[in-house]
Amino acid sequence: MKRNSVRQLTIAALLIAMGVVIPMVMPRIVIGPASFTLASHVPLFVAMFFSPKIAIAVALGTAFGFVMTAPFIIALRALSHIVFAYIGAKYLQKHPEIILSKGKFQLYNLWIGVIHSVVEMIVVALFFLWGNTAGTNYEGNFFVFLFGFMGIGGLIHSMIDYNIAYFVSNALSKVFEVPIFSKAREK
Repeated sequence: MKRNSVRQLTIAALLIAMGVVIPMVMPRIVIGPASFTLASHVPLFVAMFFSPKIAIAVALGTAFGFVMTAPFIIALRALSHIVFAYIGAKYLQKHPEIILSKGKFQLYNLWIGVIHSVVEMIVVALFFLWGNTAGTNYEGNFFVFLFGFMGIGGLIHSMIDYNIAYFVSNALSKVFEVPIFSKAREK
C-alpha cells in the first residue's frame, strides 16, 4: 500500500470524526426548525484544501455519521455537501493561488457559500414537500424559512465556517503539508 494513500485515508478519517463530534459539542443557534452549529462545516472545508477525494470522503462519512446521531433531514443536508465540496475542491486544485489573496478568497468563499446554501435549500424544500414525517412541519411562512433562514442564514454560516477552516488550515500548513497551501506558495 502506498504511503500517500494511507496518509489520505488517515486525514479523511480524522476529519470525518471531527465532523461528527463538532455538532455534538459546539454552540448552536436554533431559529424555528433551522439550526446553525458553529464550526460544523470546518472539517469538510479543511478537507477541500487537501483534495476532491478527501472532500467527498468527508462529506459521505459525516452524512453517514449523522444518519446515526441526528434527525434524517440533517443527514440529507450533510449528504448534499458533496456538491459544493467537490466543486470547491476541484476549483482549489486548479487555482490554489486564490488563497493568497484575501479578496479573491472571500469571493470564492461567497461562491461556495451560495452553492452550499442553494443545494441545502433544495434538499430541505423537497424534504418538507414530500415529508409529513416527524420534524417536517413548519407553522410560519415557509418562504421566509426557506430563503431567509436556510438561504441567507446558511450562506452566512457557510462563510464563517470557511473562514475558520482557512485559519486552521493556514496554521496547520506551517507544520504539516496541506497541498493547496503548498501549491499556492510554489507559484
